[in-house]
Amino acid sequence: MTAPPDDCLARNEWICGAYLSSRRHILWDAVLQHLQLTAVSVLIGLVIALPLALTARHRRWAAGPVLGLTTILYTVPSLAMFSLLLPVYGLSASLVVAGLVLYSLTLLVRNILAGLRAVPEETRQAARGMGYGPVRLLIAVELPLALPAAMAGLRIATVSAVSLVTIGAIVGYGGLGNLIYSGMNTYFKAQVLTASVLCVVIAVAADLLLLLAQRLLTPWTRRQS
Repeated sequence: MTAPPDDCLARNEWICGAYLSSRRHILWDAVLQHLQLTAVSVLIGLVIALPLALTARHRRWAAGPVLGLTTILYTVPSLAMFSLLLPVYGLSASLVVAGLVLYSLTLLVRNILAGLRAVPEETRQAARGMGYGPVRLLIAVELPLALPAAMAGLRIATVSAVSLVTIGAIVGYGGLGNLIYSGMNTYFKAQVLTASVLCVVIAVAADLLLLLAQRLLTPWTRRQS
């Protein structure tokens, strides 16, 4: 007995509107989990990366170890990383977040540090001459001028996190990766394609939003261009 000609689910087609309409709640829950895991991991990574970059900037001896350690962490395969973190976090969302945080550090630390190092020394001297202390100099001068490079790292780290979240499907916390993983096991074409496309959409949308935020926060770069 053949499937009805209008039943794309029964025919297991790659593009199927019936899948979208019948599984919209499942898709929405997966998208929300994907967004939450990505946002939390990138924000925590940023909170950790900023003091690391500042330490590497102001203490030259620390730059090598900080950059070396974060680079080593980035080279660890994702499956191995999750396996190493498993005894600490167990089969939980925290396991996925911790792994993504470690992966984000390389991109964030390097770009923040590059931005800080690119601040002209004469600009720092001028600010000190105007009575700026170390904290005010950092907040009012150095960080704003380092923002373009830092935002570039943040954009790359965010897009990478959107992709890496899917690996969390091995522990049941992979957002859209859960659907991709189960769809591959059952050869459910519409589910695999839909979840994959949604991952790409999230990554592109996040990158565009961060680019817009960068342009709003650094109006002087638009005037220069």
